[in-house]
Order: sequence, then structure tokens, then C-alpha cells
Amino acid sequence: MTEVQPEENVSLKPYHTFGMEVQARHFGKFQNLDELKGLLQLARQELWNTLLLGGGSNVLFLQDFDGLVLLNQIKGIQESTAPNGKIRITAGAGENWNDLVNYCVERGYGGIENLALIPGTCGAAPMQNIGAYGVELKDAFYCLEAMHLHTMESRIFHKEDCAFGYRSSFFKEKGRGLYCITSITLELDTTPKIHNTYSALKEELAGKGLEHPSIRDIRDAVVRIRTSKLPDPAHIGNAGSFFKNPEVTKELWLSIKASWPNVVAYPVSEDKAKLAAGWLIEQAGWKGYREGEIGVHEKQALVLVNYGGGKGRDIADLAQRIQHSVRAQFGVLLEPEVNWIGRNNTP
Repeated sequence: MTEVQPEENVSLKPYHTFGMEVQARHFGKFQNLDELKGLLQLARQELWNTLLLGGGSNVLFLQDFDGLVLLNQIKGIQESTAPNGKIRITAGAGENWNDLVNYCVERGYGGIENLALIPGTCGAAPMQNIGAYGVELKDAFYCLEAMHLHTMESRIFHKEDCAFGYRSSFFKEKGRGLYCITSITLELDTTPKIHNTYSALKEELAGKGLEHPSIRDIRDAVVRIRTSKLPDPAHIGNAGSFFKNPEVTKELWLSIKASWPNVVAYPVSEDKAKLAAGWLIEQAGWKGYREGEIGVHEKQALVLVNYGGGKGRDIADLAQRIQHSVRAQFGVLLEPEVNWIGRNNTP
């Protein structure tokens, strides 16, 4: 087992996109399974709590972490031919997700171009079942490899094992905290199918006169849209969409629509609809709200931001006030998409 000596009292500010000044009592990076096993063995001997981090793009630290933070830096991209004429791409969990999107687009492999510019690592992508502009990770997913943190045994999870849902999976629900994802494998098209039915994407493509877009055109359009609407974490701390778009009954949707005819909603079945969380937050008066060093982004109400010196507990308090406000006005409870670390991890 490879020995990796963890560092002590390390600032996590560079390792999470909210950019808050929090510390890890112990901090270790691993580039392969042996290094991960060595760090876990040490944590077990010292009775340290452990926390796995990838790109840190979907976490909110409410306090310092009094344990061992493990940074996944497993890299590498491999290609293999699938029996159905598609191509399989296997990426280390520590690879940057957007770098993988660009890798695939440049080689003409279609299926994840709509997911361009989503922050984070490849290992985090299946945990959240990331999605954008009419596509979700599960649409291109083949399998992943993960190691159980207690038994240290590795196993392959296929799509049906992952229990993918809306911004959710086995690894975020029943398997939460039990596994470290070490690689993911996607199955992509060498003769790409274009997914351009999402309204904002259709408008962006039409504005450029692209009637028959390529996957490169899709990728570039998505990048333009995201850049125009969402703040860059390098300049303003944020974790992207803070809340999930809530799924409600058709009756509640129609009730809201009676009072707010312009409600943004998408039917998902005969008796359910998905409401735009950003629209709900904006109607409740929170868009552009600022309170000291934290607030709600001026262009996208779904994004809570840290302007520089904000604290995780302040973001958490703001999120809860937004939840209460939206529930009081619309009868809808918003569920955080971001994982809260500390204070019993209670959203």
C-alpha cells in the first residue's frame, strides 16, 4: 500500500467553488487506488472522519472540517470500441469534466456536448446525474468503477445500479459516503445525434443562423449561454444552481398558474410538472438581493454567491429564508442541490 503523508491545517479555499476560507485539519491528495487505501488506513488508525472532494463545485462548508479531506486526482482518458458501433470513453474520476467534454467534441464523439462548462470533476458527474439543456449524464452513461471506503473492494456499477434520478443517484442517496468513484465510462456516438430542443439553446442557435448545428456548434452555444447567465467561480464564489427545479402536482401547478399566468413550468407526466426554481425565487423578490458579502446573483436567481468574505453559515441561512419565502408564496418547498458539509449536514 502506497504511503502518502497528509498535510495539516490546510485551507480549502482553493478546493471549492464557493471560495470560502475554511480549513481541513488533515488533507491528502491521491492519484491512484493504492494512495487512497493508504490514506484511508491512516484515517482508520487515527479515528479521523473523512471527506472526499473532487472539483468542490457542489459543496457548501458550514465550518472547518475536523478530519481528513481526500482530494481525488485520479487522471487518464482511454477509448475502446463498443459492440454497437459506438465508442466508450473511460475517464479517471479526477479529470475535469469540461475538459472531457472538449476532448470528445474535438474527436467528433457526440452525447455530452450539451453538458459543456458544468464545473467539477468526472467522478462527481454521476453522483449528481448532472444535466443541462435537455441532456443528462445518464443518457450517455455506460458504467463506473468505485471503491467501498470500508472494505476497500472495487466494483463496477452499470446504469441500473446507479439509480439515476433528477440530480440524484445511488451515490447521493443510499450509497452516500460509502464509495469513492475512481473512473467513469461513457458510451458516445461516432455519428452524433443533435439535441437542440431546449428553448434557450434553440434561440441561441437561431441567432447564429445555425439550422443544422454540429456537436461543436452545440458545445459553443451552451458555453455562450452559460457564460452570459452564470457567474464564473474564479471571480464570484458560487456552486451554480443552488436549488433543484421542484416537481409538483398538476393541481398545484394550475393553481399557481391561475395567479401567475407566466409561471415557467414543464409538464413531466399527465399529473406532474416541473417548475423553474429560479422563476419562483425571482417572483419572491430575491433576485439580486445582497447582504454584506453574500447574496443572490443579479442575472440568475438560482445562484447564491459569495462576493469575497462570506461564510457558509450565512449562505445556509439565506437559503433557508428563500425556502420559507417561496413556500409561503407558492406552497412549494425548494430542495437544495448543493451538499452541505458540517452542522449535521442539514439543508
